[in-house]
Amino acid sequence: MGQLKTIKFSEFLKDKKIEIPVFVDKVSAGFPSPASDYIEHKLDLNNYLISNPAATFIVKASGTSMIDANIQSGDLLIVDKSLTPKNNSIVIASIFGDLTVKRLKKKNKAIFLVANNTNYPSFEIKEETDCFIWGVVTYVIHSTNNR
Repeated sequence: MGQLKTIKFSEFLKDKKIEIPVFVDKVSAGFPSPASDYIEHKLDLNNYLISNPAATFIVKASGTSMIDANIQSGDLLIVDKSLTPKNNSIVIASIFGDLTVKRLKKKNKAIFLVANNTNYPSFEIKEETDCFIWGVVTYVIHSTNNR
């Protein structure tokens, strides 16, 4: 019997392309326009949504603390660990070992993780706080279907 070759899961996915048709015509949100049968090209969503595959992960949002940033419970968040967070970036942070999605805000010399829902408090990151940023949220994918 031959030996089984070990393949890393990431190498397997790297060659896998998922191409979806992209239509030239835009979809009207007002009155409908005549439909076009012409497809401009095919789009691989991995190429469109992920600029650095080795540093990208997807996490599912839970709760309502970011509802005013249009992040709803059940949404998929595409996160890039290679990006440097800036003031106002939406980030995935680990606070005392628990992951959260919040907006990073700098005020004077203080740094805060801010919810985008007035029903939730902001959290100041102090020197003694066990906190680090896992990555910057680059895209939010949410469904119009019931989750």
